[in-house]
Order: sequence, then C-alpha cells, then structure tokens
Amino acid sequence: MITKCLFPAAGYGTRFLPATKATPKEMLPVLTKPLIQYGVEEALEAGINTMAVVTGRGKRAIEDHFDISYELEHQIKGTSKEPLLDEIRSLISQCTFSYTRQLQMKGLGHAILTGETLIGNEPFAVILADDLCENNGNDSVLKQMTEVYEKYQCSIVAIEEVPMDQTNKYGVIAGKLVDNTDDTYRVTNMVEKPDPKDAPTNMAIIGRYILTPDIFDILRNTEPGKGGEIQITDALLEQAKQGKVIAYKFKGRRFDCGSVEGFVEATNYFYEKTFQ
Repeated sequence: MITKCLFPAAGYGTRFLPATKATPKEMLPVLTKPLIQYGVEEALEAGINTMAVVTGRGKRAIEDHFDISYELEHQIKGTSKEPLLDEIRSLISQCTFSYTRQLQMKGLGHAILTGETLIGNEPFAVILADDLCENNGNDSVLKQMTEVYEKYQCSIVAIEEVPMDQTNKYGVIAGKLVDNTDDTYRVTNMVEKPDPKDAPTNMAIIGRYILTPDIFDILRNTEPGKGGEIQITDALLEQAKQGKVIAYKFKGRRFDCGSVEGFVEATNYFYEKTFQ
C-alpha cells in the first residue's frame, strides 16, 4: 500500500520567467486551479493522503495554498463565492502536508533524496506537478501505477511514446514486454536525455514514479551526471540492472506544463472540457 506522495517543487521555473520570478511554477493555474493541486487530487484518487513537498526559497505560496485562510473565508462566507473553496477545503481536510527545503538545485535525484526525511523507509509515489495528466475516463495515472506496483512490488515509472526527435528532453527506457494486456515492460536500460541517434527507443519517462525505499541509498552513492546533477534515471538504472524496475505505458493524456506551449494546450483543453 502506497501512503505517501513526494512532490519535488524547488525548481526555479525559468521557462516561465518573469511570471515565476516571485510565483512558484507549481502554483501557475490551469483555469482556476494551480498545477500542484491537480497533482494532489491525483494522489488522493490513488488512495494516498500524505503529501510530502520538497520546496525551496520563494515557495511559501504552496504551503499557504494548502492551509486555511481565515480572513478570506470570513470575507466570502455566505456569498456566492464560498463554494469556490470547496475543493481545496476538501483536500486540506483529507490530506496531511509536510515540507522540507532543497537548499541547492542539484537535480531531480537530489530533490528526491532531500525528501527522504519526509518519506522514511517505505515505498512512495512521486509526482512532478508540471506534468499534468488527464485520465480520459480511466483511473488516474497514479492509481493505475499503484495497481501495477501491487503486482510487481518494485519501482514503477510511467512512460509514453514521444517523437524520436524529442528524446533529448526525457529519460528514455529500453525494456522487454512482460504483459501486453497492461503495457508493462521490465526495464533493461535507461538513458537521460539522449540525442535521437543514441536513444534506445522513443519510450520516455514522464513525471510519475513509484519508488522503493532502497532508492535513497542508491541516490546517496550516485555521481552527478549530465549537467552536473544527480539524475533519478541513473539511480533507477542501478535497480533495473537487478530487474527491479517496471515501465508502464499509462492510459490517459499528459500535458507538459513545464513548457509554455504545453501549458497553453492544457488550458485550452480543460477550458473546452469544462465550459463547452
């Protein structure tokens, strides 16, 4: 049973400057809801109610969002605006939030290692909030992954096929199909942001993981890789060498809200879904 979800949220969001100069990129709204709230809702749908957030300087808005705002609630109490807070009130009542700071930006692997104090010695999920996933009538992506974890009891990464000329934006896997009924692969190789000519496949890892707790010791001993950062891909490769990583081709649609193009695409999609 996965009970905790880690949200690495310490990055600078430089692709959205100047908007992210004083606003966390995780708080950028798609319609009226910030990206990180979509992620928390996805985790809750998967049966996870303990949210562990790795933040950094200038990220206090995240903590404030998942807290009660007595002054605001007093001002709108009894008005037509009060129901607009129903969703976030529900999340706050159902979930426990804890926070720690990543003091230096040393990559996703380092951010996950920073969250060890919030996770402890148990398997856990990871959501990157700028990958916004829509389930298109299926279970949420993370709920699908928890079911895969229950079957294989090892680390799980969500994957999707991307154009071959875009492999340099992702961690890319190679693997052997183990069950074509649920699109699962036992990973044999992982490469971080390979040039298209060097990519083993076009199956890219997106921002959804379930990790076993031994990943922390592996990360502690992982040397910085591409860009001088500690890559989660390198740590997962060590597990994959022991046959302990499953890649799952999820059902649904992902929007890369870490890019302006993907953010606009997501906004248009959810607007049409909600209002048309």
